[in-house]
Amino acid sequence: MPIATVNPANGETLKTYEAMGEEEIERRLQLAEATFRTYRTTSFEERTRLLNRAAEVLDEAQQDIARVMTTEMGKPVKQARAEAAKCAKAMRWYAEHAEALLADEEPSEANVEDSGGARARVLYRPLGPVLAVMPWNFPLWQVIRFAAPALMAGNVGLLKHASNVPQTALFLEDLFHQAGYTQGCFQTLLVGSGAIDDILRDERVKAATLTGSEPAGRAVASTAGDMVKKTVLELGGSDPYLVMPSADIDRAAEVAVTARVQNNGQSCIAAKRFIVHTDVYDRFAERFVAGMKALKVGDPLEEDTEVGPLSSEQGRNDLEELVDDARRSGASVLCGGERPDGPGWYYPPTVVADVTREMRIHREETFGPVATLYRAADLDEAVLIANDSPFGLSSNVWTRDEAEVDRCVRDLEAGGVFVNGMTASHPAFPFGGVKRSGYGRELSGHGIREFCNITTVWHGA
Repeated sequence: MPIATVNPANGETLKTYEAMGEEEIERRLQLAEATFRTYRTTSFEERTRLLNRAAEVLDEAQQDIARVMTTEMGKPVKQARAEAAKCAKAMRWYAEHAEALLADEEPSEANVEDSGGARARVLYRPLGPVLAVMPWNFPLWQVIRFAAPALMAGNVGLLKHASNVPQTALFLEDLFHQAGYTQGCFQTLLVGSGAIDDILRDERVKAATLTGSEPAGRAVASTAGDMVKKTVLELGGSDPYLVMPSADIDRAAEVAVTARVQNNGQSCIAAKRFIVHTDVYDRFAERFVAGMKALKVGDPLEEDTEVGPLSSEQGRNDLEELVDDARRSGASVLCGGERPDGPGWYYPPTVVADVTREMRIHREETFGPVATLYRAADLDEAVLIANDSPFGLSSNVWTRDEAEVDRCVRDLEAGGVFVNGMTASHPAFPFGGVKRSGYGRELSGHGIREFCNITTVWHGA
């Protein structure tokens, strides 16, 4: 895949870039290793100053980088600005909280005495250069939620971004340099996916994090396992959205529309499978379909656009194949489902009902504005449908019945359960999944400690 900015709204190639050669990659690896030796000793006060300054630089550039993101991958520009603001918020959150999250831990006196020692501590020390393999769908946020905690922990970052967002990737490197970080603290590697294996095998790279597809995660995990290196993987998601009779059905249907089409439906944590109790199914379906039909699809640079194009022609083809396969197998398409005429990789907001287990759309992730709608006889069946997926990233439950909430929290196979609201990520809460959605956690204290050497220091009596 070429490293290029191709506007998904019209298919026009705007900029192309040459991939870095072996000499430049080597130079950057050397710089990362050398920088880490010094940067790891900086104080939390200095790291806080730098990260807060990076947040200020991002705030100043919000309008410009929002347009770049929209032009590169098609998200509505209002959502792009919100993404930039969210990144600045996360930077400030880690700048404020990292020192406390990584504070030395003192085991209890009883445990120290039992170990035969006089005193002991547990320290969180940085690992070194960390390789981040990042996707195009949230081209700022996915990177910042790795970079902010990694830098605050004393690590340095190497970014291999998706090949269709090179301008965003270069902006991120420049962002940290403008903030005052030395050049080796955060570097963008403009390389294709074929270069990842050699970079990850390099002894100077100590760990890796990847957000992306399941095949990409398997490849990185395989190489890292061979080299015995730590990885964190956030892969696909096909999040269930359960609606029970006690819920506020109108509100549930309204939020469902946003939950499905956020980021043009290209979000791992977007709700994708809507599982509705039969007693309220018809009412929910009517309102949900009406809401999907009412969305404005158009130029993502226009302020009132709610759904823009998919990021690539292949992405639209893949989505279209899933809908067509379901239709051929007996599913009902309640709205959308037809590719529009004209330029750009647009696909309409679509609702598919009467889905069965044999259909591809039941098993595979729909990465675009396509929702599947299921009818459940009771909560037992709703949970069974929800868990009948290879993925387990997040989940949504709409009910006013606390017993039903407790049951879903206990039994849903997911890294998160959001009650009476849509899934969202926040720097204070851990983020990640189970099953084929990956392993490890990003954000919160759990995320910042993922790339730390947890060190026991023991002193004899």
